[in-house]
Amino acid sequence: MTTDDSATRDGQDAERSGIFAGSDPFAIARAWLAEAEQAEPNDPNAIALSTVDAEGAPNARMVLLKEISDDAFVFYTNYGSVKAQEIDAAGKCAFVMHWKSLRRQIRVRGTTRREDGAKADAYYASRSLKSRLGAWASDQSKPLSSRGALMARVAEAGVTHGPNPARPPFWGGFRIDPFEIEFWADGAFRLHDRFRWTRLSPASTWAVERLNP
Repeated sequence: MTTDDSATRDGQDAERSGIFAGSDPFAIARAWLAEAEQAEPNDPNAIALSTVDAEGAPNARMVLLKEISDDAFVFYTNYGSVKAQEIDAAGKCAFVMHWKSLRRQIRVRGTTRREDGAKADAYYASRSLKSRLGAWASDQSKPLSSRGALMARVAEAGVTHGPNPARPPFWGGFRIDPFEIEFWADGAFRLHDRFRWTRLSPASTWAVERLNP
């Protein structure tokens, strides 16, 4: 005889067929992104990243997600940027990844930690030379007098750091360790399918529940 909780869990597992099937939300997210890479015309890995400032006022902007690992979502930025400062202060953030071509989205909320070692070095080295020099030249989020001034700093960075610049100490990644992931797919008559995965900590077991549209 099963408990109510286990019966509910078994029922939800049975409902999560097709694109929602699986016991690993990171694997599901990677599968959805792989589909989007074949369908979206531009930047299928774009996410709308949300943070809050010291007064609790929200901020949102588009950034590119660079990795869905087995336990986290990873993106890279200048640590002096507004988003990085707000993430460091709050220790958490949220994002949504939406694909018009698939009519799906993934929402994530989680705690954060810097990705500031070998992985960050490897990703930085994989970027084009101009992008690497741009990371050195840009004082991200700060006022800029003109584009000409920015391009002059890029040229100066090229002279200073050469053809193989090291990763700037003020530039690196953030890992988002989710405590909530929601998978959403468009349904007829706005009766969408939504499944929310939640856990108390990265070491906890995921709980899954269907949400009303």
